[in-house]
Amino acid sequence: MNRWFTRGFILCSIAALVPGVAAAQEDNVDQAREALAKQEGDEDSTRQLEEVFQASEKNYSLQKKGSHALNYSFDYSYTADQRLDLAITNGSVRNLDVVPSATHSFTNAFSYDYGLLDNLTVGTRVPLVVKYDTQDELNVYDFGDISFTARWQPFAYVPGKMSTTLFGTLSSKTGVSPYEIDINEQLSTGSGYYSIGGGASLSKVLDPVVIFGSLSATYNVTESGLQQVRGARLLEKVEPGFGLSGSAGFAYSLSYDISLSVSAQLSYSDETILTFTNGDQAVAQDQMTGFLSFSLGTRVSDTTIVNTSLGIGLTEDAPDFSLGVSLPINFSGLKE
Repeated sequence: MNRWFTRGFILCSIAALVPGVAAAQEDNVDQAREALAKQEGDEDSTRQLEEVFQASEKNYSLQKKGSHALNYSFDYSYTADQRLDLAITNGSVRNLDVVPSATHSFTNAFSYDYGLLDNLTVGTRVPLVVKYDTQDELNVYDFGDISFTARWQPFAYVPGKMSTTLFGTLSSKTGVSPYEIDINEQLSTGSGYYSIGGGASLSKVLDPVVIFGSLSATYNVTESGLQQVRGARLLEKVEPGFGLSGSAGFAYSLSYDISLSVSAQLSYSDETILTFTNGDQAVAQDQMTGFLSFSLGTRVSDTTIVNTSLGIGLTEDAPDFSLGVSLPINFSGLKE
């Protein structure tokens, strides 16, 4: 198997591994060019295959200065669980509520990236969310939380060395807030607060395998001035805890047209404190979430790679499972 194709193709498929979450492990487009560099005896199709890389998922690569990329993804997840809230009154803890739920979530997302510099890419993601709760027969169709990202590679890629990318993310509260709805009659599509996050991702080519990993932290902004009715009380303020996340995995080229990727993600969310107008507080305990993802990258044309993914929740707080598809959207106006 030709080395330049093997390296380039598996880099194209890594980005479909971690659905919904964020995720954020990037690689330099220079790495793809190096991986796709013509070797002695290779066929004269390097430029064509480089376009395949440029057209694929951009979560793991940086855009060349002045270039654009538009991608579409569809994700489905199913979650069935019970949520336990605790109320604290005068220093004593009592059971507040136990709420069963069985929720189907469908997310259509469009992601746009633009290369400000060869080593600096900015982008945005706009999700459209459909949710259906089979327990209470509720549904919602609306925007999710729109997010903005910046990815920077401080050092040029050196073949055989680890590639490092730093990233930052700002998540808005454009989705339907869970703290501004009638919880007995409506569903939410967003978090309800702003979030600021950052971290670093690493990757290395070990032909014919690419290994990768990332670490990130998130600060969630306190939301006040609320007027949500919860039982006989009125919710006034939400103090969401911070979040930590890490992931690692590998991608392997099975053939010229197929690659397989596997990754695991572990996330920690600190406790969330809900304060009511009467002084009572309800505490949603901290959570540890584990998720295992499998992704299959298939080259369907010279310029298009379709990624399909399957995710399995490893902990109680994770979605039971998820399915996803992502592919590039090519418009002549977005090409260099």
